[in-house]
Amino acid sequence: MTTELDTLLTALYVHVDDHLKSPRWRGRPPRLTDAELITLAVAQAVLGFHCEARWLRFAHTHLHGLFPYLPQRPAYNKRLRAALGLVKRAIRLLAADTDLWRDAVWIVDSTPVECARSRESVKRSDLAGWANYGYCHAHSRFYWGVKLHLVCTPAGLPVTWALADPKIDERQVLAALVDHEPELAAARPGLLILADKGYVSNKLDRFLAARNIRLLRPSYRNRVARPEEALLKTVRQLIESVNATLKGQLGLEQHGGRSIEGIGVRVAQRILAMTCAIWHNRTIGAATTRSLIAYDH
Repeated sequence: MTTELDTLLTALYVHVDDHLKSPRWRGRPPRLTDAELITLAVAQAVLGFHCEARWLRFAHTHLHGLFPYLPQRPAYNKRLRAALGLVKRAIRLLAADTDLWRDAVWIVDSTPVECARSRESVKRSDLAGWANYGYCHAHSRFYWGVKLHLVCTPAGLPVTWALADPKIDERQVLAALVDHEPELAAARPGLLILADKGYVSNKLDRFLAARNIRLLRPSYRNRVARPEEALLKTVRQLIESVNATLKGQLGLEQHGGRSIEGIGVRVAQRILAMTCAIWHNRTIGAATTRSLIAYDH
């Protein structure tokens, strides 16, 4: 493990332990604290271990100096699946502690999270009622799973996100995200959201305008383009690079979840790892805000 990763995990543990209060446990408290669980989950995602059994074998061999107690795979899996709320709180804690959090420009996009390929897997999956068939235009293929809708700043800092049925319209999900936490938009007067053509909707424009939010997206070919749309070609690559970080470096497509709880926390785990890297890079003044190179080996 590199010195840079050691520094990242130490800083994360101290910050989470100081600011994220754990609930009171009935009976004997767990030997692995919530702050240690968060730190262990981030280390797993950053180092690229998709298999929990391989990850824990590595941790038992190399990370005993950082963690006085390391659970076996069943206990770790159980704690992690039950920790979705905790991981979400950690994401918000780290994001709000950066100078990027108050950015009045958001970028929104969605990306597939495949959960099964064979027909037998689909029929036997515990994701019935959550996952569905969808079409990925970027890769020109159908898939069975859910779709990750991510709202982030131009620097890639996650603001809010959701997993949804692929057949649910992207515009409905964006409206739901804005409506679910209205204080996020209220704290950023004149908020501008950048999106692609999938978010073209007069109804959505009116919904956002009523909340003092402006949506900038490409117009259809039969409409007159607005002058500022020329900037979208460059800015839209930012969200694509964020998705590439989640899928390429953090293994989003190899999440291994078999239930909605499992998928939810594993997606949140990858988002937390990216948020943690951004938070730490901004704290130490690193040249590249979203770079994971110093920590992923």
